[in-house]
Amino acid sequence: MLFKALSAAVYGIDANLIDVEVDYSGVVMDKDVFHTVGLPDAAVRESRDRVRAAIKNSGYMIPPTFITINLAPADMKKEGAGFDLPIAVGILGAYGALRNNDLSQFLLVGELGLDGAVRGVPGMLPIAILAREKNIPNLILPTANAAEAAVVEGVNVYPVSTLLDVLELLNSTVVGVVQREPVRVSTEALLGELQHFSVDFKDVRGQQTAKRALEVAAAGSHNILMIGPPGSGKTMLAKRLPSILAPLTFEEALETTKIHSVAGVLDAAAGLVTQRPFRSPHHTISDAGLIGGGIMPRPGEVSLAHNGLLFLDELPEFPRNVLEVMRQPLEDHTVTIARASMSLTFPARFMLAAAMNPCPCGYFNDKSRECMCTPPMIQRYVAKISGPLLDRIDIHIEVPAVQYKELRGGAAAEGSAEIRGRDGRAGAAAAAVPEGRRENLLQCANDHAPDSRLLRTGRRCRAPSGTGDAAAGPHRQSSRPHSQGGADNCRPGRGAESDSFSPRRGHPIPHSRPQLLGLNGLIRLPFSSYATPPASAQTRSAAG
Repeated sequence: MLFKALSAAVYGIDANLIDVEVDYSGVVMDKDVFHTVGLPDAAVRESRDRVRAAIKNSGYMIPPTFITINLAPADMKKEGAGFDLPIAVGILGAYGALRNNDLSQFLLVGELGLDGAVRGVPGMLPIAILAREKNIPNLILPTANAAEAAVVEGVNVYPVSTLLDVLELLNSTVVGVVQREPVRVSTEALLGELQHFSVDFKDVRGQQTAKRALEVAAAGSHNILMIGPPGSGKTMLAKRLPSILAPLTFEEALETTKIHSVAGVLDAAAGLVTQRPFRSPHHTISDAGLIGGGIMPRPGEVSLAHNGLLFLDELPEFPRNVLEVMRQPLEDHTVTIARASMSLTFPARFMLAAAMNPCPCGYFNDKSRECMCTPPMIQRYVAKISGPLLDRIDIHIEVPAVQYKELRGGAAAEGSAEIRGRDGRAGAAAAAVPEGRRENLLQCANDHAPDSRLLRTGRRCRAPSGTGDAAAGPHRQSSRPHSQGGADNCRPGRGAESDSFSPRRGHPIPHSRPQLLGLNGLIRLPFSSYATPPASAQTRSAAG
C-alpha cells in the first residue's frame, strides 16, 4: 500500500517542498527492511533505526516487510533528521493507523527520539514561509520550534511533543478541520522588546571622541576602525554599538531570523530576532567560517551579522586570506557560494567594526608607556591589512588610554537611549530627502543633531561614468569625510572633527602615515615631537 506525506528541506535560506512516499510489499519476511531512495545523506539513512524504535516504543508493532521510502524530487540531495516524523507517519498510515488518508493539507517536520519524542530541527521559519506560499494551511512541528514558525501569518502552527501526539492530532481531524487551536504569537509584542539591552553606553567613562565617532557610524551605517593601546576600551565600545543602532523593522527581523534559523543559532524561546545581531568571531576563524561554506553551504559570520554588526577584534591577527574574502560582501551585501551541485546566495548587509593595536607591542604613541617597536616592525604589522579593505572602512579613529581622573569623574555618561534618539531623528530627516538630492547620508543629520560637531561624511550617489568615485560602486559611502571646505554647504567649525576621523589611504592610523614611513629612530617619540597633532589630539592634550 502506498501512503504520502508532505515535508520540506532547506537549501540556503529557502525551503523546498518534499514528497515523502511510503510503500510496503505486504509479504511477511523474517525481519523488516527499510530502503530509502531520493539522494538521502547519512542522517536520513539512519532515520530507519530511529523511526523503528520510536514506533515500537509508542505502542505500535510493524509487521516484518520490505518498506520503500522515496523522497521526491529524487535529484535533490536530502539531509538532516527533519524527515523522521513524516516517514514515521507515512509508515503508520500505510499500515492503517490513521483514519485520515489524505494529508495534503499538512506539512510535517521533526526529528524523532527512540522513545517517540519529537525534537526540534533548524530552519523552521523558511519552512513555515514555504507552507504559506504553497497554500498548505497546517504545519505540524516540534514544540521547540513553535514560537519561531508562529510569526508567519496565514499558517496554522500545531506543536507536538511525541509521535502519539501527532497521531491523535491527525485522527481528530474532521473534514479537513483540526480539532485543536493553533499557536498564535503577537509580533508587535516581540518587536516591543527591541529597546531592552544588557549593555549601555553610560557604563563607559571618558572616550568622548570615540563615542562621537561611533554615533556618526551608527547614524550612517559606516564601517569603523578603532586603533588604540590594550585596555583603552575598544571592545567595550564595540559591544555597546548595537544599542544605538536603529531598531529592526518586522521585515528585517524576519529576514534575520531566517538566517539564524537555518544556521541553528536561533533562540528557541524567543522565536524572532528582535535586536540587531552582534557577531564577534575569534581571529582563528577560517574563510569558510567567515563567509560560509560546506558541502551543503551554510551561512557564515557575515551572513549571521546581516542587518547588524560584525566586530573583528585584533584585526591584524586575522589571516590575510580571511580578511580579503570580505571585500566583495562589503560592496555587494551578498555572498554567493558555488558548488558543483548548486549555487546559493546569502544576504550579508552588515556594519563592520574593527579594533587593532597601533603596533605589535600596542603602545605606539602612548603617553604612559614606551613603545619598543621599530619602524619596520610597525610597517609589517600594519601591512597585514590590505589597502582595498581599508578603503572600505569609512571611519578610522584613535582610542587612547583613559586617564585616571576621567575614570574617577562623578559626571554621569550619556546613555544609549539618548544617543539612539539623536541618531533616529537624524535618520528620519535624511530619509525625507529625495534620493536625487541626497548629497550625503548625514546631510540632514548635521542639520538636526543637537551636537554641532557632527561629522559630515560624503556619499557616492550614482556618480557619472568616468569619475573617480564611480569606480567604487554607485551606492557605496565615501571613505573620505568632508573637510571644512570640502563642500559648499559644510558649516564652519566641523573640519577639525572630520579630519580626526578621516582615514589615510594605505595606513589605518589617523595622521601617522608620513611619520611612519621615514622616521629612523624617532618612532618612539610622541607625535608632537616631529609633527603637528590633529585638532582632536590637541583637544585631548588640553583636557588631560
